[in-house]
This record gives sequence, structure tokens and C-alpha cells, in this order.
Amino acid sequence: MRKGIDVSENNGVVDWQAIADAGIEFVMVRSSYGKTGRDEMFKQNVDGAHAVGLQVGAYHYGYALTPDDAVQEAKNCKAVIEEAGVALELPVFYDMEDADCYKRNHGFDDSAENVTAICKAFLDNIGLNTGVYASLDWLENKINWQDLGCAVWNAQWGASDDLKGYMWQYTDSLVIDGRNFDGNILY
Repeated sequence: MRKGIDVSENNGVVDWQAIADAGIEFVMVRSSYGKTGRDEMFKQNVDGAHAVGLQVGAYHYGYALTPDDAVQEAKNCKAVIEEAGVALELPVFYDMEDADCYKRNHGFDDSAENVTAICKAFLDNIGLNTGVYASLDWLENKINWQDLGCAVWNAQWGASDDLKGYMWQYTDSLVIDGRNFDGNILY
């Protein structure tokens, strides 16, 4: 097991040496979101993590309501990564949740068939090593992840015996150098 964190521009400027000194070995960096959104700190975060010897993967926050939307999101994500010119040692994850209620507020069909089809469209069209990020509830009830045949990054804070998959986000309160991060374990 290896310890990691995930970051986005919402974390501001990260002290990568403090992260490495805390025993963190990898980081998942948000690259993009939706059909056109780009995380303005993506390249800086990847370069900073690499500079202190961390392995890096990426994630894309999905707003897709249909598989066609997910194809556009995959193209956006891939373009951001390619334009940054960075190497990724870990997969690119499709963050399939609805934390800001965008999907719910836009009439999202949250059936397992539609959600799984959206994930499949993203995975099939990005052309990179990929996986799916979601809460345990979404993995158990909305995403047929077994059929997708990809890595799974499970967000289940405080759980210890449930599905952990490839990677497990176990907390949103990992304090490093006085700052909060999401804590992850890579199996």
C-alpha cells in the first residue's frame, strides 16, 4: 500500500516538499472538467510532484449527461494532458459523481445503464490508461464497473472493509503541513 493525495487548483499552491516529507508517494491531479474546463494548476502540480519524486496520475471531473457528452469530455481531458506535455505513471480517472448537483439539476438519467454507458464512452475515447472514480454508493448502484474492466478509485470515507478497488479515497481530512487534503491509498 502506498499513501497519496489528490489535488486541484482549489488547493492553491502546494508545498510539494512538505507533501513528500509527510510520506506521500503519489498524487492524483485534476486535469480538466466538463467538455471544455481546464484546471489552471494541472501542469504546475504535475511538475511539482515529479520534482520531489512522486508518481502522478490525473482525473477529470465529469459533467456528462449522455455518452455523447462523455466523448467530448474525453477529448478535452486528453488534449489538456497532451498540451501540458507531462508524463503520467498512474491512470487517468473519470470522476463520476455529482458533488455540486449539476447532474441532478439538469434532469440526469441516473440509471445504471446510462451511467455505465457514460463511463464506457469516456474510457473508450480517451486513448490513455484509465479508470473510474466514484463513491461506494455509485459503484454499487449506478456503475456496472465490473463490465468496464478498468481500475476503480473508490471514495468511501471511514470504511475499511468495503470495495476498495485499485485505489481508495479514505478521507477528506488528511492534514499535511497545516493544510487539508483528500487522503488515498494505492493498492
